[in-house]
Amino acid sequence: MPNPRSTTRAKRSSGAVTLQRVAERAGVSIATASRVLHGGPRTVGEELRRKVEGAAQELGYVSNAPAQALARSSTSVVGLLVHDIADPYFSAIAAGAMRGAKRHRLLVMIAATLGDPELEIEYVRNLRAQRARALLIAGSGVVDDELTERFAAELDAFRADGGRVACIGERGIEPFVPLDHSGGADRAATELWRLGHRRIGVVAGPAGLVTVQQRLAGIRAAWSRLGGELPDSRVVFTDFTRAGGRDATLGLFAAEPGVTAVLALNDIMAAGVLTALQDDLGRVVPDEVSVIGFDDVPFAVDLRPSLTTVRLPLEQAGERVVQLIADGATPARQAPLGVALVTRGSTGPVGGTGTGTGTGAGTD
Repeated sequence: MPNPRSTTRAKRSSGAVTLQRVAERAGVSIATASRVLHGGPRTVGEELRRKVEGAAQELGYVSNAPAQALARSSTSVVGLLVHDIADPYFSAIAAGAMRGAKRHRLLVMIAATLGDPELEIEYVRNLRAQRARALLIAGSGVVDDELTERFAAELDAFRADGGRVACIGERGIEPFVPLDHSGGADRAATELWRLGHRRIGVVAGPAGLVTVQQRLAGIRAAWSRLGGELPDSRVVFTDFTRAGGRDATLGLFAAEPGVTAVLALNDIMAAGVLTALQDDLGRVVPDEVSVIGFDDVPFAVDLRPSLTTVRLPLEQAGERVVQLIADGATPARQAPLGVALVTRGSTGPVGGTGTGTGTGAGTD
């Protein structure tokens, strides 16, 4: 007859009890189990804490201090998550981040998610396995609670292993460098109102991105304050691409031919707007239709006519987000970086006599 105590020993020696097994037994994520057993920046509720501690005790889990110390050691690598490095918006952020990283002797590893939130989660997991020192999040979040929670759990696990995280733009991640998307869009809409435009259209980008919603909210806030109307029929969601901007503009004018101005929520789409208006529809910009973009990427001044756009300090944001993770201490809440409306040749008075030359002057 086998000795019960020897049976117990045999079961326990069948393999090391991992944190994953504890998490599965407790019915929680690995990140939550790690926060309870190894510590972390987020507070865990008492009920979850009891479940994790009970599962750990039941399974005989023992935290491996040398392994934890090894996991918390880090390289000089900093992961920068962007949607598309070919997009001038993200290229400008990356350039600023690399300048900041050079000062702190850090190596930036850029990971392009191609706008896929599942891939973004996977990259965080992989960079954690590589013991990256920090994560810089530059891409917009998505309007999806389940994906947002899963992403937050991966970030918690990264922090629990000693990594630092910072974000450009507000998406529920601390610390972050604020970009005034809403305020910039408000300025653009207000400028169109000043020029006499009342029937504007918006080429808005993907509906599921937080940044798009913030910029659209700024336009709606300005239009409401000024007494204008912006029906849903004049807001077109599309890809953040030149082709997306062109196709959206053709659809917009097929449904709303009386639109006198188009506000595109990034400059790449604005290039497609100009192509659709001038080459496909034969409209004169800005005499018949004005166009405003967003971001002030380098090619905006080279479009014909040169593009009026909202300027965001993207390179400065890239440098500042590196400073947040390099300081070591918990940083104070950041003041928003300033935005400016840069007026060029693509805007003019409604039905007016714009020359299409513009001055290139910025308005604060």
